[in-house]
Amino acid sequence: MSSPVYRMSTNNRLWHNHSGFMLLTLCPLLAVSNSVVKSLGLGLVTLAVLAGSSLLVSLLRHQLSQATRLLIIVMLVAALTSCAEFFLQAYTFKLYQSLGLFVPLIATNYMLFDRADNFASTHQLLPALLEAMMKGATFMLLLLVLGAIREVLATGALFANMDQLLPDAASWKVQVLHNTSPFLLASVPAGALLLLGFLIALKNMIDKYLTPVSSVVAVEPVAGSRRVRVTGKIV
Repeated sequence: MSSPVYRMSTNNRLWHNHSGFMLLTLCPLLAVSNSVVKSLGLGLVTLAVLAGSSLLVSLLRHQLSQATRLLIIVMLVAALTSCAEFFLQAYTFKLYQSLGLFVPLIATNYMLFDRADNFASTHQLLPALLEAMMKGATFMLLLLVLGAIREVLATGALFANMDQLLPDAASWKVQVLHNTSPFLLASVPAGALLLLGFLIALKNMIDKYLTPVSSVVAVEPVAGSRRVRVTGKIV
């Protein structure tokens, strides 16, 4: 029997896997997503740690006991997060300084433990890796959407400081809005929270519009039941 991962289309999984909407991911989601480069950097690191932890847990799933499984998962996630932090320090130090303490905080992300414990520990290598990639991709895409909108509203530009991540991307900056005063609310976490609420509301409206009427489950009357009509006052 094929895994449920393969029975779901990629587009459907990217749309319905709302890892970014989990309460415990709001801290980096709101604090870091004020520019595209920071959003992309944190999204890639989270994706790498998520894929790596799911890969290792799937490979070791037969050796993990119920008593020590969670402890080993925590150690694996912490080790991979430290490796990612060292990598950023060595090759993208300016980006590492911009992200600050939110890089080591990846090790406390609930999404990583949820995927490793509930999915990777019970599935083979390829389904576990694909599931982790889809989860990480949804989180990174949400970060990028928030980062792009907030950067344009706050600075009027897009793709500024991309050389922090890619050395040859210094000329990528695009001035989208001209001769406008910056919208400072977009640069603070409170503005990110409001924008996230609007995005969630927009997505719910799209889901409601795309849901066919035929998919609504009709409630059938129970056999033997009666329809009672009450008139007047009930004492």
